[in-house]
Amino acid sequence: MKLRVDRDALADAVAWTAKSLPARPSVPVLAGALLTVSDGRLTISGFDYEVSSQVTLDVSADASGTALVSGKLLAEIVKALPAKPVDIAADGSHVELTCGSARFTLPTMPVEDYPSLPEMPDAVGTVDAAAFAAAVAQTSVAAGKDDTLPTMTGVQVELSPSGISLLATDRYRMALKDLDWRPGSDLEVTTLIPAKALSDTAKALGAHGGEVTIAMPDASAGSVGMVGFSSADRRTTSRVLDGQLPPLRSLLPTGFAAELRVNTAELSSVARRVALVTERNSQLRLTFDSDGLVVEAGGAEDAKASEALECEYNGEPMKVAFNPQYLLDGLSAIAAPAAIFSFTEPGKPVVLTGGVLSEDDEADYTGYRYMLQPLRFDS
Repeated sequence: MKLRVDRDALADAVAWTAKSLPARPSVPVLAGALLTVSDGRLTISGFDYEVSSQVTLDVSADASGTALVSGKLLAEIVKALPAKPVDIAADGSHVELTCGSARFTLPTMPVEDYPSLPEMPDAVGTVDAAAFAAAVAQTSVAAGKDDTLPTMTGVQVELSPSGISLLATDRYRMALKDLDWRPGSDLEVTTLIPAKALSDTAKALGAHGGEVTIAMPDASAGSVGMVGFSSADRRTTSRVLDGQLPPLRSLLPTGFAAELRVNTAELSSVARRVALVTERNSQLRLTFDSDGLVVEAGGAEDAKASEALECEYNGEPMKVAFNPQYLLDGLSAIAAPAAIFSFTEPGKPVVLTGGVLSEDDEADYTGYRYMLQPLRFDS
């Protein structure tokens, strides 16, 4: 194997693959990036039995071949190379990288011990890459981190001819996002994908723009088992989680007794400042009426903080308390100039959506809902 490749293209490709490699692989070869050269194309692959990634780029190749080297180390080296063409040559048990006067020699791992990557399932439709990345970011923020509840660590993807719905919850909050896509058939399928794998994939593919192709096996025979995503010269597959989330949509209130509208950026800034006095498991308290909103934290025996800001409020005076980080996550996720809090009654879940501050803003902030369970208000 012998080739020459553009340094920036190589760095981007290796970084894409290295992101999916395990930090503590069950067997050493799973930490490797598989380099395969054929017909003037270099394919870089990674696989840990759960997530696979593969990217292909054009190179000037003098000889075909395959080599397996440490993916993380290769990514760090290529990122640090000067902005010059990179020459890569495999020689027995080593791979040599040369870039200008810089030269690195990496030991190889046995290619024959590397597992075969799963085949890409059949494509079922396409979605705008940037919109998909934004939707995944908005919903994955509500996914759980507790591995003892694996179902809660996923983002549920519901595909139908009318659109895509993404849902996630950690029991204390939930997020739902609907977006358009271009289905390739009339399928209706629901699958639960690990949130981290989906987030990493959507973010990486979204950065390159264009369209993302969604691929799934035929679900008529039972569980989907695996899902695939591809865009241009990149493709990735991921296992799916067993089970499904509870019927989250049924938890959304059908009517509201009060509504609070506030500048998102202002409330985020105030919440961050006031939360400086909070400790673990502390709460951020919001008190509001038609005259305005007051955000406060802390208690009589601890550090205290409070700050007031303007708002629009329709309803009886109300007090509500939130986990500070959960509130900030929701304000960031709505990605809108105005934050709209809809209330049914004290102590019941609050629905946060995005809106406009000015009639001149013609952007559409609908399609996303972040529902948050309030904490018991400590006076």
